[in-house]
Amino acid sequence: MSSVIEHLFANNQSTPMDLDDLIAQGGTADKKIGVLVGHNLGSNTLLLNTPMFDFYKVSEVANERALQSRADLGNEEIAQRNLDPKHAQKLAVYLLKGLAHALATKYRREGAELPAALDRIQRTLGKQPYLAIQPITANIRTCDFGGKGLRFEQAGGGLVNVYLANKDVLWVVDGQHRRFAMDMLFDYLRTLTTAHKYPKRPQLFPVEGDGKVDAEELRCWLEIFEIGRTTCSVMVEVHLGLTAEQERQLFHDLNNLTKKVEASLAFQFDQSNPVNLWIKEQLHESGLLSASIVERDVTDWHDDKGYIARKDLIAINAILFTNKTNVSSATPQDVEEKSKVAVEFWSAINEIDGFGQDKAKQRTVAAQPVVLKALAKLVYDFGFGRQKDPELLEKLLAGISRVNFSHEDPMWRYYQLSPEERTKWNLDGLAAYLPSEEGANRDVGAFNEKDRVMRFGAKHNDIYPIIGDMIRWKLNLPTRNKA
Repeated sequence: MSSVIEHLFANNQSTPMDLDDLIAQGGTADKKIGVLVGHNLGSNTLLLNTPMFDFYKVSEVANERALQSRADLGNEEIAQRNLDPKHAQKLAVYLLKGLAHALATKYRREGAELPAALDRIQRTLGKQPYLAIQPITANIRTCDFGGKGLRFEQAGGGLVNVYLANKDVLWVVDGQHRRFAMDMLFDYLRTLTTAHKYPKRPQLFPVEGDGKVDAEELRCWLEIFEIGRTTCSVMVEVHLGLTAEQERQLFHDLNNLTKKVEASLAFQFDQSNPVNLWIKEQLHESGLLSASIVERDVTDWHDDKGYIARKDLIAINAILFTNKTNVSSATPQDVEEKSKVAVEFWSAINEIDGFGQDKAKQRTVAAQPVVLKALAKLVYDFGFGRQKDPELLEKLLAGISRVNFSHEDPMWRYYQLSPEERTKWNLDGLAAYLPSEEGANRDVGAFNEKDRVMRFGAKHNDIYPIIGDMIRWKLNLPTRNKA
């Protein structure tokens, strides 16, 4: 135990005071909490385990909005950024997934059969191997630095009891979005289990129709709510007596001295995102994808073995499943509904001459991720988007193998050709499919005459829709302009 806190024990003598003084110091009902004592880089800290359900009530956030909404906190100093409700909502969904996982674990531990409704809830939220919430960092401003002014007593099992009054608020230094997510989650579950209907806002669980909860689902939601209130907790490292300036410094250090995980490694490790999981199970483990997956792209085409970088594979499938360039918004429903078409898409890609083979990037433009993004976008448009049409989708998937994806096809270098050359190569009709060139730089890439290869540019989001227009024209599919 810290010598400073040991010293505090010796000085915690009861002294007489009148009732007004007692109330001014925080009331008459100090709450006894068992904590572990730490000494973080020379400063006293308390590590406490508090029920997730209770944490919101005993904590506060020193951002501008929170302080302005509480007249009793008007003298407190700002030491936090403003809340991002969208980020908090994503965390609330994660916590909800965690509570469902906790309930399923309870059933298995007791040897009981998992209710079908709980299995449906888990599949809708998405499953993953493990879930946990990281500890929150907080500060008690009402004591002196190091904890002087708080009352402590020895407890068994290596714990120390600290007595906290109502005034001893836990000011969140790192974790305000987790805190808000907890409150959002429990408010959602309270409304759901009271009204027997899924709340429209916030939408933590996707529903269709009138949103009414049937009896079997309601039993599961009541159990999920109960397990959240009673058994799920959060760890809090409490610093003692920091000033607002010290809180700001700690906030900075906790949020800026960490190293961001590389995207490829994050994708490799993450088993929670449904698109990432689909890639792992359907493309990699099943052997559907003919190209091997690597963590880094091969920039020197002479060293190309036909591999595809994981980050590119994720981006292509993000477009295929969600019509977005990242998978963060993907839901299990997106994947389940589109999986059959996605399998057909990658089966068609495998049939492209040279794809997944040695020197693939030199053999076919289809080995460049931007071309695959263009094809994925077309599949989404005709399979699930505004131009949805089963016949056009079938025509596209069947036609992929008939498109000339060799570097020599002049269509890919359309913007490098003169009007006379476009006529020579029978490309005049392509102009009706492409965006206007007037006042715009359509730099999609360049054809290298020496190496006889077409290298598309790095601005994929600008380029792949244009490549898609070229493929629409080649396969006599409707233009974007008529959508």
